[in-house]
Amino acid sequence: MAKTLLIIEDDSNIRELLRLYLEQEGYVIESACDGAEGLRAFKRIHPDLVLLDVMMPNMDGWQVIKEIRAASKTPVIMLTAKSETFDKVSGLELGADDYISKPFEMREVIARIHAVMRRFDDDAPAKLEFDNLVIDKESYNIVVKGKKMEIPPKEIELLYFLASSPNRVFTRSQLLDDVWGFDYFGDTRTVDVHIKRLREKLSGASDQWELKTVWGVGYKFETAS
Repeated sequence: MAKTLLIIEDDSNIRELLRLYLEQEGYVIESACDGAEGLRAFKRIHPDLVLLDVMMPNMDGWQVIKEIRAASKTPVIMLTAKSETFDKVSGLELGADDYISKPFEMREVIARIHAVMRRFDDDAPAKLEFDNLVIDKESYNIVVKGKKMEIPPKEIELLYFLASSPNRVFTRSQLLDDVWGFDYFGDTRTVDVHIKRLREKLSGASDQWELKTVWGVGYKFETAS
């Protein structure tokens, strides 16, 4: 069955360009011209992926993704003419799965859509278990000392990724590429923020594992065995 993409973009020329190219790729396209209309369309059609502009009338992209993430893990790729690091970090921390700056080439957009869709389609049900810790990526649950924790999806994905390769060190750039899913050439502090939040939530859970900083390199999920 063809995947449905929702384009939320106030520029009619960009909407039409995206529609033409993406329909050629076999996607079913729905579109909206502002954030409020886009959010209504999202709730109505339940798309497989959202292309979301940041600067829009009525409701901007930041508010739209907050509303989407409050109820859904649907992948979101943000589109914006802004290229400041602050915007990229803000989008990632709000739960964006990828980020494309305008002007863009359609082959890049198509490649990124394919990559994000592939990550979601290929994610096999998986559960990782350690001392006093269960990471269930299928249901997006984390259980610590027998108690289910309320943890945002991106933090779960980051923890799952690190714990999938115990004792292996990953750089911040690698984590952005593999967890957030794109090459990131700006400030990598968003990884530090997510690690800090995870540590606070997992503090004191076990002495058999820890989220460890490897100074000058990155992070790893270190186990005693």
